[in-house]
Amino acid sequence: MKVLVTGGAGYIGSHTVLELLKAGHDVVVMDNLANSSEESLKRVAELAGRAPEFHKVDLLDLEGMKALFKQVRPDAVIHFAGLKAVGESAEKPLWYYQTNVAGTLNLLYAMDEADCHSIVFSSSATVYGEPESMPLIEKMNMDAQSCYGRTKEHIEDMLVDLAASDSKWNIALLRYFNPVGAHESGRIGEDPAGIPNNLVPFIAQVAVGRRDHLNVFGNDYPTVDGTGVRDYIHVVDLADGHLKALNYITEHGGLHTWNLGTGNGYSVLQVLHAFEEACGKELPYKIVDRRPGDVAVSYADPSSALADLGWSASRDIKTMVRDHWNWQKNNPNGYEA
Repeated sequence: MKVLVTGGAGYIGSHTVLELLKAGHDVVVMDNLANSSEESLKRVAELAGRAPEFHKVDLLDLEGMKALFKQVRPDAVIHFAGLKAVGESAEKPLWYYQTNVAGTLNLLYAMDEADCHSIVFSSSATVYGEPESMPLIEKMNMDAQSCYGRTKEHIEDMLVDLAASDSKWNIALLRYFNPVGAHESGRIGEDPAGIPNNLVPFIAQVAVGRRDHLNVFGNDYPTVDGTGVRDYIHVVDLADGHLKALNYITEHGGLHTWNLGTGNGYSVLQVLHAFEEACGKELPYKIVDRRPGDVAVSYADPSSALADLGWSASRDIKTMVRDHWNWQKNNPNGYEA
């Protein structure tokens, strides 16, 4: 199958591109490189023994995307590209709606024109907001508490309406939790531009001395130690889930929604202490105010993905932080030489 991966040079994208190549697919990567590096794809090619095709195209460039789809004629799309920081989305909502929602609309127009109607969409557990009960199950109502989450919610609504309007569309909505870790080789991993917005890459940068300390956003949540609890998932398990979802929709058609998580929640301090164990040193942190839009507890019920896809996460939190540390210590400045 020829698969076009938007955002394929990024963190989750590059790991998914590697798994696609290893599975024998032809891969085309479309990325604007705003928060990623072409170096990741060079390393993916080393690991896979063959390279993906790369095109620098932006989601907001409709004509550029139409030309790309006309040229490469993919069978399916895995859509990662977009902005992803909860805090930043509160400060720059129009940028988030334009990039994520309007950008996805452009992508769907380009796909339709090229007669490509299979898409796996990178959604997020943030669409659930803060429901009354845990774990989170797919039939719960969406009630995102952040601008970022609402952009994902709008895109899901758009795809649901699209599938209802025309049965030729095959769509997977993957609501995943907090991706961490790196490929076991330590050759590819998360390399955020600027200050990391997510917990584990920030801890990793503290561990290699790029940051002085970790800011823990709030210790007054109703959790085991007062810090926010999340479901963390190894990025390689997540990549595998995308392949299984792609295979499912191309075989069965229709629209499907799956949580991709472990079903276990860990607090910020529990993750910090696990990382300290992996890197063998104590890491400084400070308690600061909560971030707007953050929820207290979020973890998945991943049983639908197991039942439908035969997928479950196989790597535990110790493996996640060990692999993340292996990547960061071998690449203290990320993909920069």
